Amino acid sequence: MKPRAAMRMRVRAMIRKESLQILRDPSSIAIAFVMPVLLLLLFGFGVSLDAKHIRLALVVEQPDANTASLTGAFAQSDYFVPVGYHEIQTAEQALVHHQVDGIVWLRNDFTSRLLGSGDAPIGVFVNGVDANQARITEGYIQGVWQVWLASYARDRGHDLVTPVSLTPRIWFNPAVRSRDFLVPGLIAIIMTLTGALLTSMVVAREWERGTMEALMVTPIRIWELTVGKLLPYFLLGMGGMLLTVITALWLFHVPLRGSFLTLIVASALYMLVALGMGLLISTVARSQYVAGQVALVATFLPAFILSGFLFQISSMPDVIQVITHIVPARYFVSILQTVFMAGDIWPVILTNSAALLLMTIFFLGMARRKTRKRLD
Repeated sequence: MKPRAAMRMRVRAMIRKESLQILRDPSSIAIAFVMPVLLLLLFGFGVSLDAKHIRLALVVEQPDANTASLTGAFAQSDYFVPVGYHEIQTAEQALVHHQVDGIVWLRNDFTSRLLGSGDAPIGVFVNGVDANQARITEGYIQGVWQVWLASYARDRGHDLVTPVSLTPRIWFNPAVRSRDFLVPGLIAIIMTLTGALLTSMVVAREWERGTMEALMVTPIRIWELTVGKLLPYFLLGMGGMLLTVITALWLFHVPLRGSFLTLIVASALYMLVALGMGLLISTVARSQYVAGQVALVATFLPAFILSGFLFQISSMPDVIQVITHIVPARYFVSILQTVFMAGDIWPVILTNSAALLLMTIFFLGMARRKTRKRLD
């Protein structure tokens, strides 16, 4: 038999072996197809960075037409659930007992100062336990107050005098939905689990079951062994990715403004990185338990915390920002958020793709170097 034909036969046999192993292992199918859907449902419906339905205490000491107009502005907002109080002490107790998240206090001289000097400050108290929501709540209250002041001045034929007039325009996510930001990044987390976690078990499982010795005495070469093991998991991971994208577009209506082909190519490149990391881990660790734990700590946790999926990298300490450059998911999350929300912005896509390509070469090269046809 010709050497090239023998090589193809060995690779096909290895691919068939791994494919049968995947089909006989329900956990592999669950990780590739069931887990992505569950994570999408969890993050899409259960996790939100949007501050809505904020319980707001409205303390009005001297009710009149002006205070009713202002409290009505808070009631009409989609962000607040107002609760009326007559005394500030009662509202403060409600804030302490977490019955409300903030307080707006209109003192008894609110209208007189508004009609007199035009300077009618309002008291604002915000629960600062959750610093992010506290800042958002404060901004929403300030926004309602400014809009109401402008309406109040316009009704009386005056212009609201402000030193700076802001005309905001929100690019890429005009609805300001955190779901449109979270779901694309979640694809990177899912592919990390599918690629690195599953592949980390491949060689370790062979050692535990004693079948690695049988493979060592066959004519198969190391690179043929690597291709035969990785290709079925590559296809499995890409299938899970396609299912995730379809679910994101159909169920959560996440926009895909870039090219679908660009998304496929970038995802395939990142899947090779994840497979390379998993194969390297499985080659070094000869126990499935150890390989799985190392894969979670070395791939999943950095992808979840240091990739920009949930936490803004620019807000991290400088040392941590430097560390994020060795996290492959950082580059893929940037590509995903760009393709989904902005489109094919090639400087961003090509720069991050080049980083992923270098990491692919590094991890697959290290896995190849660590793999030997020896039993020691």
